[in-house]
Amino acid sequence: MSTNPTSVVWDLTYTCPLRCVHCYSESGRRPARKLGRDDMLRVADAIVSVRPETVALTGGEPLVVPEVFELARRFTAAGSRVYLYTGGWPMKPAMVDDLAESCHKVIVSVDGATAEVHDQVRGRAGSFERAMTALALLDQGARERRERGAKPLNFGLDCVVLRSSFAQLELFCTDIVPRFPEMTELVFGAVVPTGLASRTGFAEHELLTDEQMAQMRDDAFLDRLQALAPSSVRVFCQDNIELQMNPAQIAAKAESEQIMVVEPDGEVRAMTNYEGTVGNLLTEPVPVLWQRAIDRWTHPVVVDAMSDVDTMADWAVATRRIDYYFGSDDVRDRIDRRPEFTAPISLSTP
Repeated sequence: MSTNPTSVVWDLTYTCPLRCVHCYSESGRRPARKLGRDDMLRVADAIVSVRPETVALTGGEPLVVPEVFELARRFTAAGSRVYLYTGGWPMKPAMVDDLAESCHKVIVSVDGATAEVHDQVRGRAGSFERAMTALALLDQGARERRERGAKPLNFGLDCVVLRSSFAQLELFCTDIVPRFPEMTELVFGAVVPTGLASRTGFAEHELLTDEQMAQMRDDAFLDRLQALAPSSVRVFCQDNIELQMNPAQIAAKAESEQIMVVEPDGEVRAMTNYEGTVGNLLTEPVPVLWQRAIDRWTHPVVVDAMSDVDTMADWAVATRRIDYYFGSDDVRDRIDRRPEFTAPISLSTP
């Protein structure tokens, strides 16, 4: 097991203009918990101290954070590859060069190949058009930078795949990606039962079926999608099972990528996709917090909760148990207030 995390995910804020039905952090529905600039830089320096290979800046919506480019440059200067994830809503032309200069890659999240699908998943009318505008700005910026020999602007598209949107994967390859010739990456990732996606009802209606999960890991399925996309774009399909953090998986892959998730105020999550923290980067060094996190991975409650996980629905039950056990009183109150998901997303056949 690595003595330090190899990758860090920092949710810079829980502020978000969107209300995604599957949001793992319930961003936009809770206090932002964003730090002031000085404390953000202190957290950044704590992360830099362990020299992670990659740092992902997420949220909420990271582009609403005024310090985002200063933080990204700090991590890049320290030798980490910086990935920024955005829903695209706040993207402005003036941001494009800053993104290119400070980040290794910019990833725009698009969860439907049509406005009808995307806007329902994302919970706000107009979010699809905003995402397309963001991609167009990145595409234009990437082309202009390439033509003048500037540092490349690398960008891609990330789609969280729900049961209701599974049928649109080919449409992403044939209709969306060709609009942006400078794009290099299209990633399809199965929605995982964390946060709002772990709610009672969501598993039954929107987590992928066993058959769909099998397709997500099938080479022939991936090859078909790759053949439909422009040859300049690399397509990935991920079942995201590794995010389960099943103790048996961890034991079998002890030397694999180890991810530390940092909440907006510097609190460190013990497990990537589950509630429950182990301390704060503002008050304790990363190695101490990281060891506490590692200890959590094989806690008896975690082992017992994961012991009978065979299906996505089982995983959702295990998530709810882990979150409720390790979460603070505020976390449990938030979980108790989550609205039940009672029906599948209403979508037309593409």
